[in-house]
Amino acid sequence: MNPKKFCFILCSNNELMLNECIHYIRQLEIPEGYELDLLTVADASSITEAYNEAMRESDAKYKIYLHQDVFILNRNLLNDLLAIFASDSSIGMVGMVGYDAISPDGLMWHEPRLGNLWLYTKAELYPPLASYRFSLEKDGIFNAALIDGFFMATAYDLPWDTEDVKAWDFYDVYQSITFWQHRYRVVVPNQKYPWCLHDDDRFLGLTHYDTYRQKFLKRYRHLLGKRYFEIQETAPQTRSL
Repeated sequence: MNPKKFCFILCSNNELMLNECIHYIRQLEIPEGYELDLLTVADASSITEAYNEAMRESDAKYKIYLHQDVFILNRNLLNDLLAIFASDSSIGMVGMVGYDAISPDGLMWHEPRLGNLWLYTKAELYPPLASYRFSLEKDGIFNAALIDGFFMATAYDLPWDTEDVKAWDFYDVYQSITFWQHRYRVVVPNQKYPWCLHDDDRFLGLTHYDTYRQKFLKRYRHLLGKRYFEIQETAPQTRSL
């Protein structure tokens, strides 16, 4: 494992969108002494299989799983991520948008939201920016029970669940719970100005969402309505990698 290396990992089925995403990545300030790598997986059948494949291929300690329709606006992102991870070795994963608790109905956006982002198009399922919790006066981070999968940065490699998640939905929810149950914190930075723009085009690809929601409700019924510390209470007392 290379502790001085970042790797962006993206699934892609749209070359134009991918190239624009990479354009923003190339504008980032790279911390002194660090390397930056990029892995793309084209036309994958499952996001969890693609992420596992790329995770095993990369020797970077810091991996950033990014949607191809996300454009990074904060050029100092990598330094900011380093500062977050360095502040506490128990921080395992960072997202840009998160949620206080696991919603009883499995729909993450029904819970109070943390973080910030810009949206290129107005999508009904995404709440208005005014409803996100962030401060105009101070920096910091929030603990989140779950984070949104459009941006997931990790400092530790934990396998993505390919048994229960075989397509493109709920992988972010499962992985957030996995990190908490390995006793790693999942956090969202407080962003006075959003660090990312998400050009999500009205939530394309929710065809099988409810199928996976029902599977999730069955598997994690004991965690429904729970906050992050209550998820961690179900975890072993030692971390495993």
